Amino acid sequence: MHPSTLNGFVSLVGAGPGDPDLLTVKAFRRIREADVIAYDRLVNQVILNEAKPDAELVYVGKHGVDCKTTWKQEDINALLIRKGCLGNHVVRLKGGDPLIFGRGGEEALALREAGVPFEIVPGISSAIAVPAYAGIPVTHRNIATSFAVVTGFEDPLKPKSSVHWDKLATAVDTVVILMGINNCETIVSELIVNGRDPATSAAAIRFGTTQEQETITASLVDLPKAIRKANLKAPTVIIIGEVVRLREQLNWLAHDLQLESQLASQMQLEAHHL
Repeated sequence: MHPSTLNGFVSLVGAGPGDPDLLTVKAFRRIREADVIAYDRLVNQVILNEAKPDAELVYVGKHGVDCKTTWKQEDINALLIRKGCLGNHVVRLKGGDPLIFGRGGEEALALREAGVPFEIVPGISSAIAVPAYAGIPVTHRNIATSFAVVTGFEDPLKPKSSVHWDKLATAVDTVVILMGINNCETIVSELIVNGRDPATSAAAIRFGTTQEQETITASLVDLPKAIRKANLKAPTVIIIGEVVRLREQLNWLAHDLQLESQLASQMQLEAHHL
């Protein structure tokens, strides 16, 4: 059912990993139709330019443990319910996919309990897109036949981690860690203690899929040191596995940017001689 046929509707929409060209067609339509857009801090601002002129844009971004600049989840839920009950088509716009560590499931449950109709519009997750833009396939027939996506940041109020590092360390070929930059040393230690080879190839990618993308590679044991040396901050995706070695051959984005730079220089030179 299309939102326009209902009196009050919420679309939980994935905005993709950063590159606005990776927005899905359905997400693009919903953004253009929305009366209210509640968006996260990782949503590319270019995407918001597609909103209609009278749309209400509400920033509800979270900043990790910095409570002074963080919306509480219950307040976001209340906003979606309130705006929906007023008859608006509300778009809850989230970076990546709304159900992959995006708390979209919690928001959907709150909407269901309040009786507000909703839909879920999946987005391209940074867990697969960011490695791809860095020339790292998370699977490869001859190298990796399995991968896992893990959060590197859990609810600080939890008594202990829900991530079973003892099983995860050797259960899959490739481990992709989202929101793990601040806990990198602990994560690396857990993986090695539980059987992962310290020499395993690893990478950390900041601002993946954007023009500001920055990638570093190192062995697993040396990854925290390499991250500190490069001064990488969030948002950063960490990839651990031998697929990282393929980056030397598959780093297509850097190759494209180099060609673009060469072409621009050539055009400037030709213009100078005209």
